[in-house]
Amino acid sequence: MELLTSPTPNGWKVTIMVEELREAGYDLADLTLTTVDIMKGDQFTEAFTAVNPNQKIPALVDGDRNVIESCAILQYLAEKFPSPLLPEGEAKWDVLPWVYWQAANVGPIFGNKLAYTRYMDDVPDEAKAHPLERFGKEARRLTHVLDKKLEGNDYVCGDDFTIADIALYPWLRGWKWSKVDITDRPNVMAWVDRVRERPGVGRGLAYGVPEDEIDRWSTERRDSYRKGGATIASNERLRSDL
Repeated sequence: MELLTSPTPNGWKVTIMVEELREAGYDLADLTLTTVDIMKGDQFTEAFTAVNPNQKIPALVDGDRNVIESCAILQYLAEKFPSPLLPEGEAKWDVLPWVYWQAANVGPIFGNKLAYTRYMDDVPDEAKAHPLERFGKEARRLTHVLDKKLEGNDYVCGDDFTIADIALYPWLRGWKWSKVDITDRPNVMAWVDRVRERPGVGRGLAYGVPEDEIDRWSTERRDSYRKGGATIASNERLRSDL
């Protein structure tokens, strides 16, 4: 197997998954990780497009099977390597809806809030006011949904850590960077800390980032991410075809 990825929230989902599967006892010795430099546009090359026609990271190659979309990769790996990360039978439906909830809600909303907060310096403040309010309020609403879901639970779907937690965590951990206040969501705050304490999560987050910057980026890295994010978020970078 080959995982083509980059150190972003969607990329970290799958590197965390890999490390959590190793914690579950799987060797995964045949898995190779290939970095896709999205700042340089590696995702638009013919080689990557042959794996993922949508030209987004991450992507997984498993023999003749190519799997795209981070949450689909989580489910694919969870089914290929059975573990408590995805319960079997009817119980999996306690987990999968929250994986898709992340893909349909948390990722897009937090991503848009982040883009307007950090990356669109060339957009006038008056033009950013509406999307910042809209995405900010919806992000806050989603954190309230998650806070309610976590009442009485260590993890999103109960006592066990699952792919629902893996899907959500990389976006929620960056709440300061996105400027989405979760300090009045005690269950979410405690969950963020609890998930971070897992060794597999720590190793998964270390992909593409120096160990001493996993939880707190250097000024240089922040500036680099801001510059790179501005390039990706710019309308000049947008394509209307492949």
